[in-house]
Amino acid sequence: MRFSSFTYLVGQGLHNLRANRLMTFASMGVLTVCMLLIGAAYLLGVNIDAMVAYIGDQNETVVYMNDDASEEQIAAADTAIRNTPHVVGVTYMSPEDVLATYGDMLAEYTNLQQVFENDNPFTPNYRVSVDGPDNIGAVSAQLLQIDGVASVNAPLAMADTFTSLQRVINYACYGIVAVLAIVSIVVINNTIKITVFNRRKEIGIMKLVGATNGFIRFPFFVEGVTSGLISAGIASGIVCGAYYALCRWYAENPSNLSQMFGGSLVPLENVWYYIVGGFVLLGFVLCGLGTATSIRKHLNV
Repeated sequence: MRFSSFTYLVGQGLHNLRANRLMTFASMGVLTVCMLLIGAAYLLGVNIDAMVAYIGDQNETVVYMNDDASEEQIAAADTAIRNTPHVVGVTYMSPEDVLATYGDMLAEYTNLQQVFENDNPFTPNYRVSVDGPDNIGAVSAQLLQIDGVASVNAPLAMADTFTSLQRVINYACYGIVAVLAIVSIVVINNTIKITVFNRRKEIGIMKLVGATNGFIRFPFFVEGVTSGLISAGIASGIVCGAYYALCRWYAENPSNLSQMFGGSLVPLENVWYYIVGGFVLLGFVLCGLGTATSIRKHLNV
């Protein structure tokens, strides 16, 4: 395609936007709202994933050694625990360390170190961190098989709860994205169908004088894609601006609940390029599909 033809067709597509501005604004409005909801669903899913990962990191699995475990068994168990897949952190607690920890916690009530000075009832143990709540069960089963390990105390119920919550929310977010994508395609398809119907005679004449399908279709493609990109820009600005304000408010108004879930939301700088890139791609693809499907039958002259 020559450059002069390209600029002419682009100009025709932009002219169609102005000539059909009422329907263009309507389709852009619906598409922008759909993108806003998609962005909200994405940000919700991202933050739920981050919260579940944070909670998983805070809930340690405790590996208790046998009371009579020898130093060789403890050393061998240390190596085996650290080499277990999905284990990302290991801290050894000797009986003296455990006594000192609980002694500090209960210092206002009693002096545990004095009470158990000659008879320490605690056993050596390892505090193990796993890379994700969904791996805690499998890791616990492997740790229990290590020689010298008496028992494993893992937060399995909490891990299952948060893993299930994460899965449900992710599926819900995917469903929202899929439904809104279909709605956007239908709206843009109908908008361009109206434009095509109003210009059906012009399309027929162009076909009769030898214009190719691509030459006829391109202005409508420009019209659809331009409205999609404008909607993407508006939605990106609203979502990023609103999320930035929410992050600031969340950080400036700490609460016990927020501290439980990590104290902060996922920073905007970690997700803005996914939002903007996703909206641009969504607007381009959806509007391109809407254009391609709406004009096809009118090309059969």
